[in-house]
Amino acid sequence: MMTDIVSQPGQGGIDFAALSEPQLLPAVPAANPATWLGVMGGGQLGRMFAQAAQAMGYQVAVLEPSDDCPAGQVAQRLLNAGYTDAAALDELVAQCAAVTTEFENVPADSLARLAQQIFVAPNAAGVSVAQDRILEKRFFMSCAEKSGVLPAPHKVIASTDDIDAIGDELLPGILKTVRMGYDGKGQVRVASREDVRAAFDGMGQVTCLLEKMLPLAYEVSVLTVRGVDGQSVVYPIAENVHRDGILFTTTVPGPNVSGVCAKKAQDAATAIVAELGYVGVLCIEFFVLADGSLVVNEMAPRPHNSGHYTMDACITSQFAQQVRAMARLPLGDVRQHSPAVMLNILGDVWFDGDTYREPAWDKVVALPGACLHLYGKDDPRPGRKMGHVTFVAPTLEQAQQQLQAACTILGIAP
Repeated sequence: MMTDIVSQPGQGGIDFAALSEPQLLPAVPAANPATWLGVMGGGQLGRMFAQAAQAMGYQVAVLEPSDDCPAGQVAQRLLNAGYTDAAALDELVAQCAAVTTEFENVPADSLARLAQQIFVAPNAAGVSVAQDRILEKRFFMSCAEKSGVLPAPHKVIASTDDIDAIGDELLPGILKTVRMGYDGKGQVRVASREDVRAAFDGMGQVTCLLEKMLPLAYEVSVLTVRGVDGQSVVYPIAENVHRDGILFTTTVPGPNVSGVCAKKAQDAATAIVAELGYVGVLCIEFFVLADGSLVVNEMAPRPHNSGHYTMDACITSQFAQQVRAMARLPLGDVRQHSPAVMLNILGDVWFDGDTYREPAWDKVVALPGACLHLYGKDDPRPGRKMGHVTFVAPTLEQAQQQLQAACTILGIAP
């Protein structure tokens, strides 16, 4: 049974029906060297977007508070300012024909301000939904009739009274902060109301969402892209493995994903992106349960870690698609030409115990089909995403063998 969710006190609502209303937008020039595209955020996703945009003839401006960021190292212009800095936002408007965001926690109000004068994809309303787990769950439930999937049973925990009212059917579960959680942060597994109370206190009693823990078989992510004209494309289904809440590997095609499951997930993603009125790359994560049923988990309004394999194994990468959607060019071919396995590279591989070491990249790139991508970060730390390696091969088995070989070289437990 789906547990009713309640509105967060003081939180504004989102008109989900209005999200999919068509917008009349000014034309954006096609690719030429004089056209600039803007990115809110300077991380590795912004870096790879900039490189894709530059390959298509665009110049890129990045707005980011840090003066040493992965995207800033490659962009033609770096605006060092906060995401709400009015002068910097005005500079971005003056410079760029269109703006995107490289992570979902850029203030939606800043995107709305930009959209008053230039094209912004994704728009502020869509990003707002993805920034708030309550709004996200409400949205998934509102379009369940069209998507054919529901989120896990859940309940808002905004006070100690909410903890007392937790139904037995919701435990054990996972308590998640409503905002700002990622890579396993802001999430605690709970088995009892006492566990929920302790976790809620430990999180500073910020509003949380309790989700019922389900019998998970595996997780998949669906990368979909939608253009201004309403046309959308969907990439092959990716099967993900996480460690400590951080993506470890992505395998495509997913070895456990049946044709029926793949089609259901792709159809659901197509319905969700249309209902959201979204433009650009959207990643939607689904749980596949032990009985084969599908549950929608969350979405990311941007290119996604699990979509990095598209850079080496597909006709059009997820970053090139984001460029196409922003510039209102036709969307690219999503065909996968080779089986692929992507390995996340975390800062842990720079250390043997407490001893710093440079990873043996020469041995990694010597492996057949190895495609190394490092993000230009000079401060390796455990758990920090430093890069990824994608292995492409004629068969999935061969790609998996090279993955295992790389794990041995880098000292990563298989």
